[in-house]
Amino acid sequence: MTCDLSVRVVRLRSKMASMHMPTTVFASPSLPNERREHPVTHPFLDLAPLSAERFAAIEDRVARLLATEQDVVVMQGEALLPLEGAIRATAGPGTTALNVITGPYGQTFGDWLRDCGARVIDLAVPFHTAVTADQIRETFAAHPEIDFVSLVHAEAATGNTNPVAAIADVVRDHGALLYLDAVASIAAEPVLTDAWGVDLCVIGAQKAMGGPAGVSAVSVSERAWARMAANPSAPRRSYLSLLDWKERWIDGGRKVLPHAPAQLEMLALEACVERIETVGLAAVMNRHTTAARAVRAGVRAHGGGLQPFVRGARNAAPVATTLRTPAGVNAAELVASALARDPALPLAAGGGALAAEMIRVNHYGTDANRDVVHASVTALVRALAEGGAPVDPEAAGRAVDKAWG
Repeated sequence: MTCDLSVRVVRLRSKMASMHMPTTVFASPSLPNERREHPVTHPFLDLAPLSAERFAAIEDRVARLLATEQDVVVMQGEALLPLEGAIRATAGPGTTALNVITGPYGQTFGDWLRDCGARVIDLAVPFHTAVTADQIRETFAAHPEIDFVSLVHAEAATGNTNPVAAIADVVRDHGALLYLDAVASIAAEPVLTDAWGVDLCVIGAQKAMGGPAGVSAVSVSERAWARMAANPSAPRRSYLSLLDWKERWIDGGRKVLPHAPAQLEMLALEACVERIETVGLAAVMNRHTTAARAVRAGVRAHGGGLQPFVRGARNAAPVATTLRTPAGVNAAELVASALARDPALPLAAGGGALAAEMIRVNHYGTDANRDVVHASVTALVRALAEGGAPVDPEAAGRAVDKAWG
């Protein structure tokens, strides 16, 4: 037992040294007094405090990823924190908002806007397609009083992506504030915050970036800050408050952190941004685009009736591909059968009303690779075969490989 413990300590210290992690740890109370000078350690514990300088440096790297010179605030929570905080900071009883619904998050944003007292005009399109710039333009013509637009770039839940560049041109010409959820699109497809004129752009690291879920970020334009400052309903002295961050962090030159940062999540965010920088953002995006193309090719070649849920490839999000099951085939049951072969595959049934007919292949982050896509598609096709469908798993696999190139 003593020998085994010593070996484990040596291995762990070696691992920590390779990770440049500190080795000071708590002593184990189960060890005799004479053994406590060799305590058991863990690489996630007893880290040195994260400095304000390093926190700011991470924000700067995120800003470069967002292609923006606007202020970027890295917030200490999952992306729902800045998504809700940005809406509550900028919307109020005097706001008329155009809320675009191409999936469940658009529905959530409309609820938040109404809760803020805003007048909300919903523009909903079928989840198997995307909104168009012409539809935005027509809505502005019918409601010229609109001064705020909420839009999801890519909806991972429904597998569609919206043409933000064209939409942003229309919004900019109208003069409305543009709020963009880029959580699922960042690192999977271009996000050009400044070039598009996005006033509030929210991202999370847990999808295409391949990073942690517990930290997120939002870029804020000068006119968005001005809208917040003029909004008496904007949260203050609150975890949701962006204005608190501005006054206590940005306006002070980012010298003193307003509270203790979520240290592990910040280090993980730094690491995933560094990985993207090393590999190259274009290469990471290309990997996601290829994965989406390969899934669509594979399911179309199998012959069993499984089809892309988003009908047009140009409207399909690179971060995840959604599929529609054949008539009489329950999506949740098909996914369960596929996962019985390999529980690690990134497959899930759709949510809510779509649970019976939609399947998501979540090929993002490290899962945007040939082996995972090939295994996911063939597992679904073989699960169809078990139900009696006349399928060709080999043809599906060959189509995946050909699409990957």
